[in-house]
Amino acid sequence: MKLTAIALLKWNGDKEPVLFGIGADLSSFGFFQRGSVKEMLTFVARTVAKRTLIGQRQTVQNEEYYCHAYNRDGLVGIAFADKEYPARAAFGIVIKVLDEFSDQSRESWRTATADTTDAVPLLDAAVQKYQDPAQADKLTKIQRDLDETKVILHKTIESMLERGEKLDSLVDKSSDLSMASQMFYKQARKTNSCCKMM
Repeated sequence: MKLTAIALLKWNGDKEPVLFGIGADLSSFGFFQRGSVKEMLTFVARTVAKRTLIGQRQTVQNEEYYCHAYNRDGLVGIAFADKEYPARAAFGIVIKVLDEFSDQSRESWRTATADTTDAVPLLDAAVQKYQDPAQADKLTKIQRDLDETKVILHKTIESMLERGEKLDSLVDKSSDLSMASQMFYKQARKTNSCCKMM
């Protein structure tokens, strides 16, 4: 999973969008490719921003990357990520960046007529911070925690027993189990062993 870049632009209807900056992690590209990659990100960001109407969210695939774009009241945020990066987390990042930039600029972005680099420090920090999608989306973090817990719970009772001990012999010796419960255990074990052979 990789978050490659985040861009902020001002939507201008049919005119070219105004770019406030692109924050990118281009470390996975060769040194001599990085300039071309950044130019391509700028081109795709402008194209997607121009075609994302106010209030619209969309995901656009460009080769092996996905552009998750959201136009909120004329301010467009775009997250570039690979296909493994969750779309929910990418849109969460875009919303957070839109909020932070709106607060920082105090709505002065609305009067911008030329490209600036005002948002670059904010975007660079966001790209670094949100490489882990769980940082952007609490549900992703909860799911990851649940998956880790599930792995721990899948430890079988057999692995907890001392070397050489068998669960069957413990059931026979147990004073906590009635004769009916012991018979139920043995019958269930016998039934399950038949099913496993098929």
